Amino acid sequence: MLMSLAWNSLKSRKKSVILTFLSLVISISVLLSVEHIRLQAKESFNRTISDVDLIVGAPSGQLNLLLYSVFRMGSPTNNINFESYKVLKNNPHVEWAIPLSLGDSHHGFRVLGTNDQYFTHFKYGNKTALTFSHGEPFQSVFEAVIGADVAKQLNYKVGDEVVIAHGTGSTSFTHHDDSPFTISGVLNPTGTPVDKTVHVSLQAIEAIHLHPLHPTGQVKEHLAEEELIPDSVTAIMLGLKSKFAIFKLQREVNNNKNDKLMAILPGVALNELWQMMGTIENLLRIISILILISSLFGLSTMLLASMQQRQNEIAVLRVLGAGPHVIFSLVLIEALILVVLAIIAATGMISVTIGLLSDWLAAQFGLFLSANLLQVEVIQVYVVIVIASIVTSALPAYDAYKSALHSTLSAR
Repeated sequence: MLMSLAWNSLKSRKKSVILTFLSLVISISVLLSVEHIRLQAKESFNRTISDVDLIVGAPSGQLNLLLYSVFRMGSPTNNINFESYKVLKNNPHVEWAIPLSLGDSHHGFRVLGTNDQYFTHFKYGNKTALTFSHGEPFQSVFEAVIGADVAKQLNYKVGDEVVIAHGTGSTSFTHHDDSPFTISGVLNPTGTPVDKTVHVSLQAIEAIHLHPLHPTGQVKEHLAEEELIPDSVTAIMLGLKSKFAIFKLQREVNNNKNDKLMAILPGVALNELWQMMGTIENLLRIISILILISSLFGLSTMLLASMQQRQNEIAVLRVLGAGPHVIFSLVLIEALILVVLAIIAATGMISVTIGLLSDWLAAQFGLFLSANLLQVEVIQVYVVIVIASIVTSALPAYDAYKSALHSTLSAR
């Protein structure tokens, strides 16, 4: 009965109701989007690297090791012996090991020395493997695989030659001009630091640094295979046969007496790094909450403004036997109808938008967003919105209650 009355009352005030409804949809969409993207971005951030159990490097702090090995930011304080890589690779608990060697760059993009295990076992997102848009992994010493951003920004394609520079800056005065690399493959976009990386083999890193020792033009035939075995690497990514062995192997690595090593769990390190960005996260939430509050006050204002116009409606209801409490409830129900419909509309709009843009967001920004908003945290936001709407609608509802009460007293 009350629902029908409330709905008909809203329909009688279409213009103001539609404007208030649109305002609520926009504000609720902003709040839900911020909350959903915040949650999903955290998950996406934590999935910058996936299915890697341990990252091993020189002792330099958990975050520093994570930054230079995964995000290609900063530089290691020291390298680790190549023998340590071979020992870890042959450890009975280790299923695969990916060596990483950093230090050079190409037009500001980091150059990463690694091996074929990188393209086989490195994963991101929801255990998504690397794939090629063109070409294939490097097969020889002077071949390179480039990320999607490198190819796009520098307009490179398979078969082009690139010259690596010493150091990590965008400008370098030392270029390995006599050892150009031929691009053998271009990776599909991942939304991770892989997109901004030039990948070469470990042997290539050795070759370009040994090259000055040899006459120009004789690099490939002069350098023997054993000369290209590196003395050290920057870091090692490990995948273990059993998750139960993670902490055991971590202790073994950290207590290694032959080389100073540190092993970290990438998931733990990523979570710690995300917490450092908590201020920005909270600021976004505060802004969206303020937008919602302003819209709820708009709803309250609309209901208050309508009270003067609804004196006749309230009088008719009183004649039909509706008490002040019924009038109070009627106004609250009107507010709840608007808010619930706005929540449904906002949720649908966000879900459709994310569904249409999910692939693009994943490729461009590394945001792996789910179109499903029905998560515990988002449902809690729904509850908060409903409670806030009841609170802000209490004033016009009380005004209607007083008006009905006054008409009752006057009748007496």
